[in-house]
Amino acid sequence: MKIILLGTSWPYRGGLATFNERLARQFASEGHEVELWTFTLQYPSFLFPGKTQYTNEPAPADLIIRRKLNSCNPFNWIRVGCLLRKSAPDLLICCYWMSFFAPAYQIVSRIAKKNGKTRCIALVHNMIPHEPNVLDKLFAPLFVKSQDGFVALSESVVKDIERLDKEHKSKTFSPHPIYDHYGEIMTKAKACKALNLPADKCYMLFFGLVRAYKGLDLLLDAFGLVKTQLPDLQLIIAGEFYEQEDKYRAQIEKNGLANRVILRNEFIPDGDLRKYFGAADLVVQPYKTATQSGVTQVAFHFEKPMLVTNVGGLGEIVHDGKMGYACNPDAEAIAADLLDYFTHNRQADFTRYLKNEKNKYAWSNMTRAFMNIR
Repeated sequence: MKIILLGTSWPYRGGLATFNERLARQFASEGHEVELWTFTLQYPSFLFPGKTQYTNEPAPADLIIRRKLNSCNPFNWIRVGCLLRKSAPDLLICCYWMSFFAPAYQIVSRIAKKNGKTRCIALVHNMIPHEPNVLDKLFAPLFVKSQDGFVALSESVVKDIERLDKEHKSKTFSPHPIYDHYGEIMTKAKACKALNLPADKCYMLFFGLVRAYKGLDLLLDAFGLVKTQLPDLQLIIAGEFYEQEDKYRAQIEKNGLANRVILRNEFIPDGDLRKYFGAADLVVQPYKTATQSGVTQVAFHFEKPMLVTNVGGLGEIVHDGKMGYACNPDAEAIAADLLDYFTHNRQADFTRYLKNEKNKYAWSNMTRAFMNIR
């Protein structure tokens, strides 16, 4: 098949670009002709909360990436739709995660399908964003109507799509595959040395962009509750702040954690992930709302037990009491599980179970989900 993935990829950075590039490689390994069509303009700079949208990594040599879509220019949407109609891929995959892109995607899809050949299947990370606004009610239904089917990364997202889909189109859940391209697992001793951290401490890792819905405030309060019982426990916060860092620093001081928290307020490049996950004894995702998370699948790759909150699809992936914890999104519940994990030395048992679960999250399962949409 000829397949075009429309969404973010190099030169843009982040988990979604990583996902699309890895999915393209899987399709290509199965014999399909694959191209990634990404943005000439993804977000206007005034709408982007971080330091930069772009990676400093070289372009992937094994992928065909074409910069085509301007998210803010309707004339461009028409032009891209016409190019796709003429190119006539068998499958156009719109990689959807927020309603800002819905107008562009739905115009492009409607025009592309006029060739009578191209099917438009949406890959939906989030149907309703973590931080919704009034545009979601207007734009998301238009996007849903323009697609022929849907592959969602969690059951909760399937339900969100169903609420908007008045035509009962085909949709399926395929869990987020494991990110398996970040290199080999690094021992804790080597990872701590690389990060200039003492190896005789216990580390929990909060990884990724810091945003309000990710619940770092809950984790800091939970840590404050157990700091006396777990004197060797440290918290690594590794990721760029999309929130005011000062308010979290104030919370760290308030909870008496100034000497127990390592702050790395920066985008962590792919080559450094193995250091942070290698140092971690537990990966913690105390989200207040969620669909699914790429961080979970990075933890799978590095065989690290997880503590997640039971929101969205996180509890579907992390089996409570077997490979980690899926608790209520409040500080007391998080604190109780931290105590259980570190005082009862659960790491070996959880890691053993986690290793057995890894095969469920192969990329071939994701490509098969697209092929099975009718």
